[in-house]
Amino acid sequence: MATLGGWAGKILRVNLSTGKISAEDSSKYYDYIGGSGIGYKVMWDEVPEGTKAHDPENKMVFSTGPLTGTGALCSGRMTITSLASWNKYNAVINSHFGGYFASELKYAGWDAVIVEGKASSPVWIKINDNEVSIEDASMMWGKGCFYTMAEIAGELGDQAQSAVIGQAGENLIPISFIRTGSSHHGGGLGDVMGSKMLKAIGVRGTQSVKIAGDKGAWMRLMRENLTVIGANNQHVVPKFPQPWAEFNNPATRWTSAEDKYWGAAEPPVKTGTNPPQDINRIGFRTLKSILDLTDVAEKYTVRMGGCASCPIRCHSQMKIPQLEQYGYPPYVSSTCVGFFSPGAVMIKGVQDMNGEGLMIARALGAQITNDYGIWCNYLQIGRDFNYAYNKGILKKVLPKAEYDSIRFDLLEAGDPAFLLDFYQRIAMKEGEFSHMADGAYLLAKRWGFGDDYWDEEAYGLWNKDFGYPHHHSNEADAQVGTLVNLIKNRDAQNHSHNNFLGSGLPLEIQKEIAAEVWGGGEAIDEPGHYTPMNKPKAVFAAWSLKRNFLHDSLTLCNWMWPMTVSPLKEKGYRGDTAMESKYYTLATGKEISEAELDKEALKLITLHRAITMRQMNTMNMRNEHDLIPKWVFDADKDKKPYDKGTNKLDREDMELAKDMLYEEFGWDKKTGAPTRATLEDLGLADVADELASKGLLPA
Repeated sequence: MATLGGWAGKILRVNLSTGKISAEDSSKYYDYIGGSGIGYKVMWDEVPEGTKAHDPENKMVFSTGPLTGTGALCSGRMTITSLASWNKYNAVINSHFGGYFASELKYAGWDAVIVEGKASSPVWIKINDNEVSIEDASMMWGKGCFYTMAEIAGELGDQAQSAVIGQAGENLIPISFIRTGSSHHGGGLGDVMGSKMLKAIGVRGTQSVKIAGDKGAWMRLMRENLTVIGANNQHVVPKFPQPWAEFNNPATRWTSAEDKYWGAAEPPVKTGTNPPQDINRIGFRTLKSILDLTDVAEKYTVRMGGCASCPIRCHSQMKIPQLEQYGYPPYVSSTCVGFFSPGAVMIKGVQDMNGEGLMIARALGAQITNDYGIWCNYLQIGRDFNYAYNKGILKKVLPKAEYDSIRFDLLEAGDPAFLLDFYQRIAMKEGEFSHMADGAYLLAKRWGFGDDYWDEEAYGLWNKDFGYPHHHSNEADAQVGTLVNLIKNRDAQNHSHNNFLGSGLPLEIQKEIAAEVWGGGEAIDEPGHYTPMNKPKAVFAAWSLKRNFLHDSLTLCNWMWPMTVSPLKEKGYRGDTAMESKYYTLATGKEISEAELDKEALKLITLHRAITMRQMNTMNMRNEHDLIPKWVFDADKDKKPYDKGTNKLDREDMELAKDMLYEEFGWDKKTGAPTRATLEDLGLADVADELASKGLLPA
C-alpha cells in the first residue's frame, strides 16, 4: 500500500525483553487516523484482557498523526496509550504532551514507537533517523528529568528531543508523568515506563514530512487558519478593552494590552493590543503568566514558549530569583495546572512575601515536580492531601515517627519550603506518606477514606472506580459537560465544548453559532441558569467528544482546536469547523469531508469503549462506567435543578441525556455498549465478533 501524505510510513517496535528492534509498515493504521487511533488498535490487537499496567505484556504506544510535523497550526502533540495502574481495572488511557518530541519523531521517519516487554536493567531508546538502539541508562537512573534530558542532548545533539521519566516514574509512583522539554508532560503513565526499566526515548530527525496536496493550497489554508485563530483556548475576545475590539470579557485568556509587558525580557517587551488582522503578533496575545501566577508575575516573565507549529505560546517562561533560596535555579517554565497544583498543596495558604508568595509557591512546586516527574491528576493531589490532613487521617495511618518528621510546621506557616519535603517523600517513595500519589481510587482504598470524599464537590472526584476528577463538567453547559466527563477512563481532557463556551463572545452570538453547528441555539444556556436536556445539547456533547478523539489522533492541540469561532467581526465571529478535514485532505491526499472525519473519530471512541468493556468484563457500561457523582445532583440544598445560580442537575434528566448521547453514537441505550450494527458500520466487525464471543455484545 502506498504511503499516504503526512505519514512517515513506518512504525518502530522495540522489545525490551529480547532486545529486538523492528520496523513495520504504517498502512495497517491508516484507517485509524493516527495518534490515539494507532494506540487503541495496538492495545485491542496485542494486549490480552486482564493484563495489568506493570506487566511486561502491557505495551506503550507513542504515536503521532498525519498532521504532526507538517506545519499545520498547533499540531505538535504526542499521544501515549497504555494501561493505567491507578484505576480499579487497569483500564486503557491516553496521555499527551506537546513540545517538539512528536515532530522530531516524524522527522526521524517514524509515525509511532511501540514499546513492549521489560528490560533487565535501566535502558533508554536512542533514535537517530533510521538508526535505533537500546542503550544503557544506569548513569541516568535515579536522576531527575532535567539531568536525563541534558545527557541525551549530549549524546544526540542540541536539536534532539527526549521523553523521559524522573525518580517518581522509576519508583512506580502511579501519579507520575513522562516529560519532554522544559515544561511539557503527559500524566499518568510514567510508572509504566519505570516498570519496563525504560528511562527515556531520545530522538534526532533530519528528514521531512511530505504532504500530498498542492503546496499553494496548503499555504492558503494555513493563512486562513491564522485569521480565525484566537488566543489560548481559542478565546477570541480580549480580556481588556482594545481600540479594535467590539467586545471584551474579563474571563478570557487574550491577555495582551498596551500596558502589559514581558517584564523580565532584556529589554522588556510590550505585548500590545494586537488586532487580529496582524497575524505576525499572534504570539503576543496570551500573557499566560498573569493568569497562572497572579498579576505580580508580569515583571518576572521572560517570554512565552510553546509547541511545534503553534503561534499561541501558552507556556510562561519565567525568571524568579527567589527560587534560588530554595536551592533551585531562577528559571522555570510551565502552564495551567503545572503551576496551580503546587499552590493547591499549600492547603493552609501561603505567606505573602511582599505579595509574591503564591507566585513563588506555584513556581517552586512546578520546578520540583518537573524534575521528579510527579503528576497531579488534574489538581487532585492537593484535594487528596487536604482531605487526609484536615480529617486527621494522616495522623492515623502514618507511623508516629514518620508523621512527626514531616514539616507540617512549614505548611501551617504557609512557607513554600514545605513543598520540598512533600514532593521528595513522594518521588523517592519514602514511607507511607508516598502513597499520597497512588491516585484517588487506590489511596482511598488504602487509607479508608469515607463516602464524603466521593460525594462532596469540594474533593472534585468524578468516578469512584477510576479515581479521576471532573474536568469542565456540569459547570460547562450542564448536561453537555457532564456527558463529556463520562466517556474516558481518566479526566476528560476535553476542551472542545469549553473553549467555545469560554470564547468571550456574548451569549446571543454564541447561540447563533450553536444553531448553525449543532442544530439549535438551545444547545447552550446562560452559565448557571440551565434548561432541561434537548437534542442540540446531545449533538453538541457528541460532537465535542468526536473532536477531542479526532484531535488526539491527527494530532492537534485540543486546547486550541476546533476553530468554531474567530476574532473577526467581518466573519461574524465564525470560524471554520471543517478546517480539520481540509488539512487532512491536503496532507494525506485522501479526500474526506467534515462529516466523514467525524465518523472516523466515532470509530475511535467506540474502539476505546470496546477495550474498556473487555478489561472491565462488562457490557453494562451505563451503570458501571458512565457514573455521575452525587454532588452533581445534591449541591445547593436550597435550590432546585434549573434554578438560576446553580449548576445542580436532575437525575432523571441526566438519564435522558445518556439515552440521547448513546443514540448519537449508535450505542445500546440499556447498556451504553456499542451494537453490532454500529461496530460493523464503523469497520469494526472483528471487534463485534470478539465482544460477542465473550458475551459482551448487546442482543
